[in-house]
Amino acid sequence: MVAGYHSIDLARFALRPGEGRRLDLHTDPGPLELGGQRYVVAGDSVDARLDLSRTAGGYAVRLRFTAHVAGPCMRCLADADVPVEVDAREVDQPGSEDEELRSPYIEGDELELGSWAHDSLALALPLQLVCRPDCRGLCPVCGASLNDADPAAHRHESGPDPRWEALRNLRSEG
Repeated sequence: MVAGYHSIDLARFALRPGEGRRLDLHTDPGPLELGGQRYVVAGDSVDARLDLSRTAGGYAVRLRFTAHVAGPCMRCLADADVPVEVDAREVDQPGSEDEELRSPYIEGDELELGSWAHDSLALALPLQLVCRPDCRGLCPVCGASLNDADPAAHRHESGPDPRWEALRNLRSEG
């Protein structure tokens, strides 16, 4: 297991076109900020597998890992810890005019593993990071967690919305 890489010198593997190499390593995707909230990878680094292949004019790489992303639940703000599976691929063919064949994470023979892991994790996140699949969120009236509240006991008086009071006063004056 190779430890803590943020960038990897691909030339050191001296691969010829058609050859490949598999590396098991640790990488740190770093924290994420979503909706003004900070989310971190539990343990600060993840065990990752990097498959590296030399092509005729560049490289094809694949990165796989599972990260436990921790932070506030997007529904109720309780602690959430969500496992996220990442399976990302990049191709870099420096002589190609096609932008799809140029990787922003490979410059020459240098692979920016930390940046790639961070961006791949951000793209693999679910739409909502929640504390549990059935999270009921917060009460829109009082802000209490609906996960802890008994639905039969958690009720609010329904009455006219106080924000419309000024309009009601205008009607009664006319």
